[in-house]
Amino acid sequence: MAKRGISILKDIEANTVINLLNRAYCDEWLAYYQYFIEAKVIKGLMKDAAISELNLHATDELRHATLISNRIIQLGGTPILHPGDFLKHSNCGYDAPENPDVSSILNQAIKGEQCAISTYSNLLEILRDKDIVTYDIVSQILADEVEHEEDLQSLFDDLKEFMEQFKL
Repeated sequence: MAKRGISILKDIEANTVINLLNRAYCDEWLAYYQYFIEAKVIKGLMKDAAISELNLHATDELRHATLISNRIIQLGGTPILHPGDFLKHSNCGYDAPENPDVSSILNQAIKGEQCAISTYSNLLEILRDKDIVTYDIVSQILADEVEHEEDLQSLFDDLKEFMEQFKL
C-alpha cells in the first residue's frame, strides 16, 4: 500500500473508494461477459457488424476491470475475488441475452451502457476534489462508456432504417 499515494485523498476514506470501485469492478466483469456471450449467440440482420462492435466493447470492459482492480490494490484493497459475488455487488446487474435477435441484443447493450454512464457519473460526483487519481481513471472509463452507447445506438438506428426501407 502506497502511503503517500493514499495521503492525497481528501475528505474520503480509502475504504469508501475501494468499496465504490469494487462495485464498478463487478459491473465491468459482468459487462465483459455480457458482450462476450452476446457476440456468440446473436442472430439476424447486420449480425456481423454487431459482433464486431460487441467484441470491441468486451475488450474495453476487460481493460476497465484491469484499471479498476489496479486502483483498488493501490488503495490497499482487494478486488472482489469470486465471480459468484459479481451480481451481489454490481450496480448494473446482468441481462442474459435470451432473445438472440440483433435488435434485442443491441437494446440490452444500450441499456447496460446507460447504466454504466449513470454509475460513473455518480462516482465522479462523489470523487470530485477528493481523489484525483481515481477521478481521472473513472473519467476515462466514462468517456469510453459514452462512446459505447453512441456506437451501439448508431448501429441500432442503422438496423432500424434498413428494416424500414425494406419493410422487414
